[in-house]
Amino acid sequence: MPAADRSSYRGRLAPSPSGHLHLGHLATFGVAAERARQHQGMLIYRNEDLDPQRSRASYVQSAMQDLRWMGIEWREGPDRSGPNAPYNQSQRLPYYVAAWRQLHQAGYLYPCTRSRKDLAHAARAPHAEDEMGEALYPVEFRPDYHYQAHTQAPGAHNWRFRVPENQAITFQDQRLGPISAIGQKDFGDFLVWRKDGVPAYELAVVVDDAAMGITEVVRGEDLLRSTARQLLLYQALQLSTPDFYHTPLIKDSTGRRLAKRSSADSIRELREKGMRPSEVKQLIQERLET
Repeated sequence: MPAADRSSYRGRLAPSPSGHLHLGHLATFGVAAERARQHQGMLIYRNEDLDPQRSRASYVQSAMQDLRWMGIEWREGPDRSGPNAPYNQSQRLPYYVAAWRQLHQAGYLYPCTRSRKDLAHAARAPHAEDEMGEALYPVEFRPDYHYQAHTQAPGAHNWRFRVPENQAITFQDQRLGPISAIGQKDFGDFLVWRKDGVPAYELAVVVDDAAMGITEVVRGEDLLRSTARQLLLYQALQLSTPDFYHTPLIKDSTGRRLAKRSSADSIRELREKGMRPSEVKQLIQERLET
């Protein structure tokens, strides 16, 4: 699928339908909408429903309703189609397989056969962890061979991307300024495909953002390491790289990062309590200032 036109600003909203949206999501999506407006560009809505165990159609509808209630609109998406359809990731599997095949044939990937017990044991060793608490995958766990290049499908394997050792991955964040991460120090070999037949987040969003012509990715600053990983994928797949804008995180009343499993700060619950959009925006601002 050819990449979409990048001549004008194209941002995106990319919620996963595994729960109701909370204040943190809304803060990020609000920034995405505002930056699209400032650049006289457009927003694309992509439904990131790759997880078959957690994704629910009811959450898709809930997210769209909550965003529109807050005055956020989009020009392309699963509810109105567009030139880059389909906008549900669950319908885009052929694009991910094609990207996996390109990476595999170029020698970037290897099958990961280590068990969770293996990884848990390695995590207790003195390996560094990234900012999300994920232990670096030990380089000694890599196989000493490559799967044959004629392999045409990932099959029932986990597949990891070979991260170059000591390579600096740098980019200019539109909010935070220069960001740098070092391969095999700040992050290690990462999953691009899961043995249950689903592409990992890193691969799927790179493929989709490129195909949909996204010029700027707005997301939370907890995903800075994901951006470093994805920049390696953009390079390996020979794709144009978007700009990045990482937003500050919102915490709950106890100071913990918001999670979908907690309904206390969900937009749906705040609506049901009778709060108006202006009051929700004020609540977000108060949380950002604390």
